[in-house]
Amino acid sequence: MKEAVMSKAALSDNSEDYNFFESDKDKGIRITGSEAVVRSLLAEGVNTIFGYPGGAIMPVYDELYKYQDQLHHVLTRHEQGAVHAAQGYARVSGNIGVCIATSGPGATNLITGIADAYIDSTPIVCITGQVGSHLLGTDAFQETDVIGITMPVTKWNIQVTKSEDIPVVFAKAFYIAKSGRPGPVLIDITKDAQFSELNFEYKKCTNIRSYIPIPVIKINKIEEAAEIINNAEKPFVLFGQGVILGKAEEEFKQFIEKGGLPAAWTILGLSALESSHPLNMGMLGMHGNYAPNKLTNECDVLIAVGMRFDDRVTGDVSRYAKQAKIIHIDIDTAEINKIIKATIGIHADVKEALPMLTKLIDKKTHIKWIEEFYKLQQIEDEKIIQNDIFPTQGEITMGEVVHLISEKTDDNAVIVSDVGQHQMITCRYTKFKQSKSNITSGGLGTMGFGLPAAYGAKLAAPDRTVVAIIGDGGFQMTIQELGTILQTKVNLKIVVLNNNFLGMVRQWQEMFFDKRYASTVMDNPDFVAIAQGYGIKSKKIETRDNLSMDIQEMLDYDGAYLLEVIVAKEDNVFPMIPTGSSVAEIRLD
Repeated sequence: MKEAVMSKAALSDNSEDYNFFESDKDKGIRITGSEAVVRSLLAEGVNTIFGYPGGAIMPVYDELYKYQDQLHHVLTRHEQGAVHAAQGYARVSGNIGVCIATSGPGATNLITGIADAYIDSTPIVCITGQVGSHLLGTDAFQETDVIGITMPVTKWNIQVTKSEDIPVVFAKAFYIAKSGRPGPVLIDITKDAQFSELNFEYKKCTNIRSYIPIPVIKINKIEEAAEIINNAEKPFVLFGQGVILGKAEEEFKQFIEKGGLPAAWTILGLSALESSHPLNMGMLGMHGNYAPNKLTNECDVLIAVGMRFDDRVTGDVSRYAKQAKIIHIDIDTAEINKIIKATIGIHADVKEALPMLTKLIDKKTHIKWIEEFYKLQQIEDEKIIQNDIFPTQGEITMGEVVHLISEKTDDNAVIVSDVGQHQMITCRYTKFKQSKSNITSGGLGTMGFGLPAAYGAKLAAPDRTVVAIIGDGGFQMTIQELGTILQTKVNLKIVVLNNNFLGMVRQWQEMFFDKRYASTVMDNPDFVAIAQGYGIKSKKIETRDNLSMDIQEMLDYDGAYLLEVIVAKEDNVFPMIPTGSSVAEIRLD
C-alpha cells in the first residue's frame, strides 16, 4: 500500500495498531475486492454515494449494480459535482459523505472539492479507481498520481494494490474522516485489487496508535480561562463551525447564557445558535455586521470557540484585538497561536470543554456592554439593512429576495449558497432556528459549490425545504448538474440571482480600481430555457410586483423549481472591511 499522511494526525499503517469491534456477519466469505468495497461501505452504514463511472473503477460499479436496493448511487454529471454533493450531504446529515470516480481525469476532477472539504473540515471519503499495479509509474492510459496530488489536501490518503487490504483500509478511512477535527480521506484502488479475491471480514476501527483525535483537557487551563472571564467587563465570544462539528450547540448556549456573553459567528458557524437569540450579535468578518467587528477592538476578553481566526475575520492582524486577553478553544492544536496569540489556549473538544468552563464561570448579564452592540446594530439597520431588505423603488435587491425566502420558510429551511456577493447577502439576511442549516464554501470559496451541494443536502434531509441561492457566475460552473436533478427528481428549489456580473470582483473593481470592470461583465444564456430543457419548472422575475407571490409559488411547487431573479447590476455588499484594514475600520458605504 502506498500511503500519505498529513502532519496534523500521526497515523500508522500497521494493522496491529487497530482496536476493532463488531465483526461482519459474513466473516471469512470469499469475495472480490470490488465487492469488498461495497460491503465495507455498507458495514459503515453508508446508504448514499455520489459518483461517475469509468474504466479503472468499473469493477466496483459492477458490484454497485448488484447492491442497488441497499446502496443508492447518484450519477452526477461531473466528478466535481459528486464531491460537492458529498460535502452537502455530510454537512447536513452530520455523517460521512462518500463519492467515487475513476482514475486520471476522474480523480483530478475531485481535487477542488477535496481541497474545499479539507479547509472546511468536512468528513468525506473519496474512492478512486487506478490502473493495474503492474502499470503504476508507466504513464499508462488515465494514470495520475492522485496520492501525490491530494497529499496536501487530505487528512489521510492511501493507495491499495492488494484486495486483502481493502477492509482494514476502509475501516481506518472512516474512523479518520470523522474523528477529531473531521476532514477528507482518499482511497485509490488499483484495478487488479478490485478483481482479485480475499477472505472478507470487516471490523470497525476505533483506535490508531499515536493518533489522538480527542485531546485530554488540562484542567488548569479551564480554571485560568474561567478566572479571566469572571474578571472581564467586556467579554466577547466568537464561534465557528467547531460548535456544529462537535455537536455542542446546547453546551455553547448554556455557556453564553450563564455568562451573559455576547457572541458572533463566522459564516460556517452560522446556525449553531438560533438567529433570534438575544446574545447572537451577528456575523464576523469582511462583510459581517457592524457591531461585532467594531467591538472586537473594544472588548477586554475575546473567547474564540471552534474557529480559526481566518484572515477574512481578523483583517489586519497587527491591529486585531490588541487590548484583549484571548482565550482560544479548539480541537486542533495547530490552530491555537497560528494566527492570533492566545493568552490561554485550550486544546479540547468543545463539547467537553464548554460544560467544564460553564460550571466555573459566574452568572452575569453585562447589560451595559451588550447595549453597545445594540446601539451599533441600530446604526447598521438604519443605514444598510432597511434599504437592503425593504427597498421601495428601483431594481430588485439580493437582500429582499433572501429575506423573503427566509421569512416564507419560517427560518427553518436548509439554505445552500454558492460563492460571491449573494453568499454574503445570504449569510447576512437568512435567519435560522436549527443547526446544520447554512451550507456554503467557506475557506476555499469555491464557485460552483452551490448546486451540487444543494442536492446532496436535500438527499440528507428529504423532509426539509432546501433552497440553493446562486449567482449567475457560479451557477454556470456546475450548471450541468441540472441533469442530476432531472434524473433523481429531487425536490430542490434553485434561486439564481442574476446581475450579469461577477459581482464580488466587480464591487472591488468599483471601489479600488476606478470602475475598470475587467472581464467581469457576463452575457448570460436563457437560464429558464435551459432549466426547462432539463425538465425543471422555471420562471424569470424582473420586477418586484409579484416577487413575494413568485417565491411562494416556487416553495409550494411539488418538485424541482428554478427561479431566476434579475437583481441590480451594481448592488454592493456593505458593511465592508477593505483588505489590509483593521476590523474597527469597517465601512458602512
